Amino acid sequence: METLAIDTNGSFTSKDLDSGMDVKWCPGCGDYSILKQVQTVFPELGVPKEKFVFISGIGCSSRFTYYMDTYGMHSIHGRAAAIASGVKASNPDLSVWIVSGDGDAFSIGGNHFIHLMRKNFDVNYLVFNNQIYSLTKGQYSPTSERGKITKTSPYGSVEEPFNPSELALGAKASFVSRTLDRDPKHMQGILKRAHRHKGTSFVEVYQNCPVFNDGAFFAFSDKETKKEEAIFLEQGKPLIFGNNDDKGIRLDGLTPVIVQSQNGYSTNDLWIHDEKDKTKANLISRFFDTTFNDTHFPRPFGVIYADERPIYEESMQHQAEEVISLKGKVPLNKILSGDKTWNIL
Repeated sequence: METLAIDTNGSFTSKDLDSGMDVKWCPGCGDYSILKQVQTVFPELGVPKEKFVFISGIGCSSRFTYYMDTYGMHSIHGRAAAIASGVKASNPDLSVWIVSGDGDAFSIGGNHFIHLMRKNFDVNYLVFNNQIYSLTKGQYSPTSERGKITKTSPYGSVEEPFNPSELALGAKASFVSRTLDRDPKHMQGILKRAHRHKGTSFVEVYQNCPVFNDGAFFAFSDKETKKEEAIFLEQGKPLIFGNNDDKGIRLDGLTPVIVQSQNGYSTNDLWIHDEKDKTKANLISRFFDTTFNDTHFPRPFGVIYADERPIYEESMQHQAEEVISLKGKVPLNKILSGDKTWNIL
């Protein structure tokens, strides 16, 4: 665990979250922006500094814990979710944040990722997705696009990539969102929403790796392409995009269709975003693919799905209290042995 300078006044600034360690990411890495936005937002969350905990796995992203002057642990490859679950279960008052990359989260840590989504601890899971293994110098990852040429796929990857938001929804996540390193204001808003959500908040951050996968997501942030290639979701607002906000998405049954305003369609005809509608959230998550009549859809950013349900640590505590009220405090040995025992003569 890291040494923490506790703020006895109960308030702190972004500078108080700087550990003072030299930040060792490559120049131009998107991780710098993510670190900056986290340090900017956290003083506004109303949580005492000593209540924040960062748990990371292995990878470029996982160095994050060194640079935050909070409690934290740089843990083992793919196991950050398991360790964070233990931290939250034993200290439910802590604000627990998991930092991982696309390889750490979805490859060696894939099993832990899906079960964290299912169990719904009240933690926040930030995945820095650069669609490449950067720390180990440029191999394809579980999110690399099919055909990606890397050091381990010199003739192009033949694998289908994970769509992280679709994966999270399939694993019963209660909060699914996407933002990107080159849009600081948007990222700050998503971090605040993730914090407010009671349950596991999954935040996918598109993060540029300037060395091994430069520009992978620039189409979603460059001025010339952003309005055509990205669509920003707002609760209760129609799905509109395009250079002149002249394109929208409507539903033909359960099939999304892109329409043009000049063809007689108004905002009343368009799909209105509802974060609690899981059926529509699943459709939105698939804008990642060109699966709807081979149509190219803009990539969605924002809160794709958010609906609260019971959280693990509270359910566990309630169960323990109910058992104690019925049976009293049972010795651990009796709990472990159960009711069926045998005497061996």
